[in-house]
Amino acid sequence: MRETGLTSAIQLASDAAVAAPPVPDSVYETRVTLVEHHTDRLFRFRVTRPAGFRFRSGEFVMIGLPSPSPVYRAYSIASPSWDDQIEFFSIKVPDGVLTSKLQKIRDGDAIWVLKKSTGTLVLDALRPGRRLFTFSTGTGIAPFASLIRDPECYEKFDQVILTHTCRNVAELRYGKDVYARVCGDPLVGEAAKKALVHFDTATREPYDRMGRITRLIEDGRLFTELGIPAFDPEHDRVMLCGSTAMIRDLKSMMLDRGFEEGSNSRPGSFVLERAFVD
Repeated sequence: MRETGLTSAIQLASDAAVAAPPVPDSVYETRVTLVEHHTDRLFRFRVTRPAGFRFRSGEFVMIGLPSPSPVYRAYSIASPSWDDQIEFFSIKVPDGVLTSKLQKIRDGDAIWVLKKSTGTLVLDALRPGRRLFTFSTGTGIAPFASLIRDPECYEKFDQVILTHTCRNVAELRYGKDVYARVCGDPLVGEAAKKALVHFDTATREPYDRMGRITRLIEDGRLFTELGIPAFDPEHDRVMLCGSTAMIRDLKSMMLDRGFEEGSNSRPGSFVLERAFVD
C-alpha cells in the first residue's frame, strides 16, 4: 500500500511538472486577481504586479499563457504606472490563438508577462500643450485608461478629452466604468473632475450619441457638443488607438490640419500606437 501511495505521489508530481512549464528568464509569472466579462466580445482582467516590473503609463507589453511553446500578443496596460496590479482589456476571439484560451482564465491562474514594456502612447512622445484628445475604438481605450489615472496627465494638460467609439452600446461600459473610477480616485479624482471629459458614441445601435468619431469631427458635432473650439495644432495634442481604419483616417486628418506625428525620440503634436496597426 505504501509503495502504491508513493508511486501515486510521484506520478502526481510528474503530471504537475508537465502542466507547469518552467518560467522563461525573459518573463514574469503573474497571477490573475480579477476577471470581469463585459459582453460576449469583451472582458477585463487584473494580475499581480511583479516587484521588478516598470512601465510608463500608456505603454504595452507582450503577454501569454504558460506553455512549453507560448504564444505572446501585445496588450496595452490599462492601469497607471503607480498601480500595484496590472490591468488589461481584451477582446474574445473564438478561434484566436491566444484569446480563445485567455478568455477562460479564472482567479489564481498564471499569466506570463514579458519583462520589457514599450510604446508611443506616452506623454513623453508629445510636445507640451493645453488640451489632450484621446481617440479610441473598442479595446483601444486601454492605454488611455492608464494615462487618465496618472497625475502627470493633469499636470501637463488643462483639459483631457477621452473619446470611445464602439459598435454596440454595451461595449461602451468599460469606458464609463473607467471614467467613474478615475473621478473617484483619491489620487487624481479632484483633478479629473475639473479637466477630464468623457465622450462616447455607438455606431450600430440607438444611443444618446451616434456615429463614427471621424464623422463627428468632420461635421463639427464633437466640438459643438463639448462647447470647445476646433483643433488647434499649436496647443492641442492627440493620441490614437483602435481600429486600423480609424487610425488611418484620423492620422490623415491630423496631418491635413497641421499636426506632426511624434515618437519617443522626437515628440510631436499627435501619436498613434503602431503595434496594433495592420
